[in-house]
Amino acid sequence: MTDANRAGNTQPVTLAEVAKAVGGELSGDERVLVTDVTHNSREARPGSLFVAIRGELFDAHKFVPQVIDQGAVGVLSELERPAGFNGAWVQVEDVRRAMALAAAAVHHHPSRELQLVGITGTNGKTTTAYLVASIPEAAGEPVAMTGTVEYRLGKERKKAGRTTPEATDMQRLLRQAVRIGCRTAVMECSSQAMDFHRCDELDYAVAAFSNLTRDHLDYHKTMENYWYAKQRLFDGRLGSRPTTSVINVDDPYGVQLAGRLEQEGLRVVRYAVKSDAEVTASNPEFSLSGMRFRLHTPAGERDFHSPLVGPPHIYNTLTAVASGLALGYSLDVIAKALEKCTGAPGRFERVAHTGDFAVVVDYAHSDDALLNVLRTAREVTKGRIITVFGCGGDRDASKRAPMGEAAGSLSDVVILTSDNPRTEDPNKILADAEVGIQKTGKPYEKIADRRAAINHAIAQARTDDLVLIAGKGHEDYQIIGREVFHFDDKEVAREALAENRSR
Repeated sequence: MTDANRAGNTQPVTLAEVAKAVGGELSGDERVLVTDVTHNSREARPGSLFVAIRGELFDAHKFVPQVIDQGAVGVLSELERPAGFNGAWVQVEDVRRAMALAAAAVHHHPSRELQLVGITGTNGKTTTAYLVASIPEAAGEPVAMTGTVEYRLGKERKKAGRTTPEATDMQRLLRQAVRIGCRTAVMECSSQAMDFHRCDELDYAVAAFSNLTRDHLDYHKTMENYWYAKQRLFDGRLGSRPTTSVINVDDPYGVQLAGRLEQEGLRVVRYAVKSDAEVTASNPEFSLSGMRFRLHTPAGERDFHSPLVGPPHIYNTLTAVASGLALGYSLDVIAKALEKCTGAPGRFERVAHTGDFAVVVDYAHSDDALLNVLRTAREVTKGRIITVFGCGGDRDASKRAPMGEAAGSLSDVVILTSDNPRTEDPNKILADAEVGIQKTGKPYEKIADRRAAINHAIAQARTDDLVLIAGKGHEDYQIIGREVFHFDDKEVAREALAENRSR
């Protein structure tokens, strides 16, 4: 890497070069210089190429006059150049794919100057991203990270807009990461994001697969479609294939994926707890203060301890260990990082208080994730488990009954409540989930008001009980109808704990 590139010194490209990169038809001045690509009309400025996307809810073409007034040098679109439009126009067949190609070209493919780690799978992506990002930080290096909770660029942090940024934002962020001296960047790669080409034209040093269980079927419709989307990170449809694939072979989909990639001559590092693998763990011990196990890797063995709680975090930790080794970090640096990292906010996060029972907030919002967090709770709880959970409205309704069954199967008491009902009737959502709880025969109550449900759960907690508030985790809002209200499970739990103490 040259000093100029490390400083982020990149030259503007011409509109002709962008048109060639995207395979588009250019109308207008081909010598115009492009310094940025944006799909957001509010961000358009002199030197920007504006990407006009027609979505289900709105058509960005209506903002074309506005972005031109703001100084944009041209428009990228699937439509023909409008009659009477005098600006530059690049017409393409697939605007989302072209957006990724254009952003990569304008920012000079920054992922090629970084060690980029992409993490996909149904569960564990966010915690794993935090764990992997902690490794370069332990080595004294700045790191970039994007994910469900936040985006990080060295010491700068901002709340995430979506799990995986649009290609325009991602390429720009990675160029900034190079500019501030990052060697490593870590990102969550959601299946929908990959379908929308947000991960296209990124060169991955490591691609990690955690597992595949039912989720997002409102979008993907079938598990086969969901699995096909996840495989984009590994099979070259994004534009290139990862240097190393880190795969959980305790998961049947992972076994299938690892075998196929190795047959194709690609480098695979397997990790597992129950199966043979290069990176494994043995003799695990769990408590509310964390976990301990014997770590086995090609770089050596060691006794390992972590502040993370529960069996699922062994898998997240092994993913991070395997990824760190693939990136060239020593086992000492990796262990130093992971033995301190507390993971992601809202993932089995304890709400501190002085009582003799535990209150935990977790993001689990699928039946498999809820089962995992309840297994963890059962491992570390002497008393009862009181679970508060709900299901999202205007989302995959097929997982509501399974979530209810998951909650009832491992909880002692279930309080069914609202999550983000959106435009659906909250009582209809509760009724859908109730069917699953009834199969288990466990006692349950329905309290649609989430604040009241949390208050009720904490009020009935006794010595050694654990109150699990599931579904929203780090989120600080609730969507009712089309309005967004401030709502933070941790804040509400603390208020309920204070009220409970005052009685």
